[in-house]
Amino acid sequence: MRTLFYRAVLAPLLLLIGLPAQAATWVIDPDDSHVFFQYSYGGDPYEGEFKNVEAIFEIDPLSPSNCNFAVTIPIGDITLDSPEVLDYLLDYELFDVDTWPTANFKADKCRLESLNSFVSDGILTIRDQTQPLSFPFELKVETSGGRIRFRLTSEVTIKRLEYGVGQGYWANTGEVPNDVLIKIDVYAIRQ
Repeated sequence: MRTLFYRAVLAPLLLLIGLPAQAATWVIDPDDSHVFFQYSYGGDPYEGEFKNVEAIFEIDPLSPSNCNFAVTIPIGDITLDSPEVLDYLLDYELFDVDTWPTANFKADKCRLESLNSFVSDGILTIRDQTQPLSFPFELKVETSGGRIRFRLTSEVTIKRLEYGVGQGYWANTGEVPNDVLIKIDVYAIRQ
């Protein structure tokens, strides 16, 4: 039974590589990838998107615990429906994009939770504030246009105040709660 489980786990990962099992480097496919954030203001829900995210994933299919993630999010490339809200987000009391133009996530180990579910233990840095982050994700193998790629999906909640996103008036959680949901749906292709 245990051997069958390992084969079931390794089969999609080996397909992911398409070659003899070894570590492979994958880069985000920007055309099909999305990183959204959701928050509320005064009880009303809002959503924005981080655009132009850069990510490199190194995954060893025979040893899923050996992985490296390097993700860079250009904060100035946020898109929202409201230009006024965008100005607030980029201002010094929230993201302070002039001083800290990017957010970064780095991880160097993963653990298998189930057939295609993993958790990557790493660190997230926003506004020069670094906190540990356990990043749960699902990994699925797909083919598109004759190419093998993987799809990584995740939802994770972060506390914005732990990263300094909320100075002065915005430190109050009465109108804007501390929790921000990050929703990730990205595709990666072999480099």
